[in-house]
Amino acid sequence: MGVKIHGSDKKGFGYIQMINDQSQQLYSNSKRPEMVSFLPSEYTNVLEIGCNTGNFRQYASESCEYWGVEPYDKAAKIAKTKLNKVLVGLYSEVEGQLPDNNFDLIIANDVIEHMEAPWGFLQSIKNKMTKNGSLVLSIPNVRYYENLKKLLVGKDWKYEDCGVLDVTHLRFFTEKSVLRLLDENGFKIEEIRGINPKEIKKRNFIRHQFIKFIFGDDIDFLQFGVRAKIK
Repeated sequence: MGVKIHGSDKKGFGYIQMINDQSQQLYSNSKRPEMVSFLPSEYTNVLEIGCNTGNFRQYASESCEYWGVEPYDKAAKIAKTKLNKVLVGLYSEVEGQLPDNNFDLIIANDVIEHMEAPWGFLQSIKNKMTKNGSLVLSIPNVRYYENLKKLLVGKDWKYEDCGVLDVTHLRFFTEKSVLRLLDENGFKIEEIRGINPKEIKKRNFIRHQFIKFIFGDDIDFLQFGVRAKIK
């Protein structure tokens, strides 16, 4: 397994990106339809951080102007055929090319967990948003059932090619820590809920309900979807 560190920058907006074939295939094929319901009802100028091949564009309004930021060259080349403009590089490397007070929707699906300083990113991105703009995020849940099982039963914290313990993740979040991170950096949550729930077999239903009673309903979800606005 190989990794590439993009931008060991002072701001901490850089993130690690997998370069092994399996991970790149998963990354490029990601469409994220489960995030569509978090989009606001109206928007005209969109910026997607980590747009990969531009697949999420299909879910946005046809009339909007859609920009992307993507550090992986091959994915960015494909995204350029779908989006109005794609900046190649880390957010920290291209933020100066992004107009201030311009975007009324910024999307960052599974991005901030790869950043050394996600709080710095959130402070910066506010400058790119309009006053009433929306920020849409998806963030892995470190309290996900399978992860808790490996930690509490298996007594291990083993990094993997993908998932909550993806080897490229630098930060880990619970629902409470997501709320705190956004609040402390000037955002108010409009919606937050779990997405990509664990599949429970019928024979395990009662046992799983008991486990949820002890640990909480949030353990069912691999990620959280969020929509927030500037306070």
